[in-house]
Amino acid sequence: MLNIYKTTNGILKQIDEIQKGAWINLTDPTESELNLLHEKLEIDLDFLKAPLDDEESSRIETENGQVFILLDIPITEEEDGSQIYYTLPLGIIIAGKNIITICLKENTVINQFLEKKVKSFYTFKKTRFLLQILFRISARYLVYLKQIDKMSNRIEKELHKSMKNKELIQLLDLEKSLVYFSTSLKANEMVLEKMLKNQAVKLYPEDEELLQDVIIENKQAIEMASIYSNILSGMMDAFASVISNNVNIVMKFLASITIVMSIPTMIASFYGMNVGLPLQDTPYAFLLVVGLSVILSVLTVVILAKKRMF
Repeated sequence: MLNIYKTTNGILKQIDEIQKGAWINLTDPTESELNLLHEKLEIDLDFLKAPLDDEESSRIETENGQVFILLDIPITEEEDGSQIYYTLPLGIIIAGKNIITICLKENTVINQFLEKKVKSFYTFKKTRFLLQILFRISARYLVYLKQIDKMSNRIEKELHKSMKNKELIQLLDLEKSLVYFSTSLKANEMVLEKMLKNQAVKLYPEDEELLQDVIIENKQAIEMASIYSNILSGMMDAFASVISNNVNIVMKFLASITIVMSIPTMIASFYGMNVGLPLQDTPYAFLLVVGLSVILSVLTVVILAKKRMF
């Protein structure tokens, strides 16, 4: 899908044709849409297709006066009633008087601009727009990392009384998400540092300050991802032992109940044999046998209780 937007009198409007100062946003574009941009703006097809490969690594390239920046952005989706987190490439191309963004899926970062939630946003201020996108990417990582931390705390409480693998699998999914985030953030950091040092994109003094803020936000996200990942790893090891211990406690309790129940069963089995047994001619033999079974069972419970088998 190809959409074109332009800021007119401070208001973002969707237009039908490519104009100077316009922002072209592509979401899972078709081959014909890519060819259209290639012909009209003479953009390298490799630049246009690279963001559509979810295995592409973050980088920055310049060719024929065009700047291509590829960064990983955080994505969240609901699956089987729980949130999953991963990353996807977002391509940003500055070509002449236009800026192009390309991604395989709709995402919160771009939607914030479309929903007019970003202040001082103008499509014709390409460098400022680029840095605003970068800042929103880093901020979105921080938001999702805090969500992951809250989810891990909730799962931790459930694990205190759990004997199932469901919670451990949820923690494993969160740990996997943190690995994706950490890897993507470090790759993004290299691109941001390169932008600052090599001046691949012309930066004004106020733009350099914003880029520094983006780098700081990105580093903070890297640290948070590393801390949460270490915490989750230790938590999974600890609670794997807790779950195993919970199962052992239940098995111990069931074994104790089995021992107690086996005593009256054993005595009843003896008196079911066709051989002479004590008290068989006594009128109150049944009551005596029941009483004996109860007494022995109670004694067994007391002994097991002292041994802390319950």
